Amino acid sequence: MTDMTDNTDMTDLPENITGRRRPPPPIPFTVLTGFLGAGKTTLLNRLLDDPALSDALILINEFGEIGLDHLLVEKVDGDMMLMSSGCLCCTIRGDLIATLEDALRKRDNGRIAPFSRVLVETTGLADPAPVLHTIMHHPYLMLRFMLQGVVTVVDAINGQATLDAQEEAVKQIAVADRIVLTKTDLADTAERIADVKRLLGRIKSLAPAARVIEATDARVDNLLDAGLFGLDGKIPDVARWLNAEDIAQQPKQNHDHGHAHHDHNHHHGHHVHAHDPNRHDSRIRAFCLTSDKLLPASSFDVFLDMLRQVHGPSMLRVKGIIGLSDDPARPVVIHGVQHVFHPPVRLERWPDADTRTRIVFILRDLDPAHVRGLWAAFVGEPMVDTPDAQSRRDNPLAPKPAGLLA
Repeated sequence: MTDMTDNTDMTDLPENITGRRRPPPPIPFTVLTGFLGAGKTTLLNRLLDDPALSDALILINEFGEIGLDHLLVEKVDGDMMLMSSGCLCCTIRGDLIATLEDALRKRDNGRIAPFSRVLVETTGLADPAPVLHTIMHHPYLMLRFMLQGVVTVVDAINGQATLDAQEEAVKQIAVADRIVLTKTDLADTAERIADVKRLLGRIKSLAPAARVIEATDARVDNLLDAGLFGLDGKIPDVARWLNAEDIAQQPKQNHDHGHAHHDHNHHHGHHVHAHDPNRHDSRIRAFCLTSDKLLPASSFDVFLDMLRQVHGPSMLRVKGIIGLSDDPARPVVIHGVQHVFHPPVRLERWPDADTRTRIVFILRDLDPAHVRGLWAAFVGEPMVDTPDAQSRRDNPLAPKPAGLLA
């Protein structure tokens, strides 16, 4: 198997036989997103007061747009500013890749203090997927950064209307690892409290594996440390990262098109606003594929590549730990956003007693039964009127794998 990354701390490793030093450990990278007016600026200002971000790099679109000017104390270089908290803040100059490469160059050359994590704030209308693709697919950046997670900010008062009207807001929630609920203090009537409870139910339906945190309780440690590998170098907490149990406990109605618990009306004075969450929400499905069958790496490659090539846009997020027959004691961790996957990581051992393959899928416009059927074909579980793995490989019309694992 090639293109496999070992979870090894390389900070103290000597130079290799070519005389070149090994790359340093990757830097944790978090995306902060949320729709216009949700409160990203307020949250970011609060987080910047936390000493835990004193050696962080914060990337924003424009200083003036998000109201951080009162925190600026010193211009370091170009668009880079030293904040009063000690962290660096930099404007994204149109191209995120160029901005990140420039920051790494300055860091490696000693022109700026080393930063230990990166936080990227997206615009309110932004789809977070392209930002995630940037560090998961770029050959250099994927070596220097590791995705910690996606934090999505949601307005407790206006969230329902935003989700009804804006499909991107639905997607921002669906791909989130952490969801920050803002403006809950404005829920000061029985009607508004009931609205917030319905919104929470809707969020749980869209993102059952995401942890929901009220803005007043939001801290760096419970928001930004959502990744598989922590800053402390301890063995990965796969169970926390996948949170497959919460997905498995979803009510059955969350998998149907009904979403009956969302059908409600709001009475604002003499106006009645009927929500139609099915227009967007019913397109999103979250489920966990669990199996105790071991696959050869090549077979898993074909399985994953078929999904990526045929259904890439529909796979909003994929996270999993996989048992492969070539080395059952050392599982592989995968992480993808639509058609782009980070290089798989081979763990030294299973992190807990559960040695089953577990893959969490967040899907849009794709029936989980299709994914389960494809998996069954590859592990040899017979299903009525479903071609097996060999027939799929032999089909000249089937997509050929790009070789993520092989």
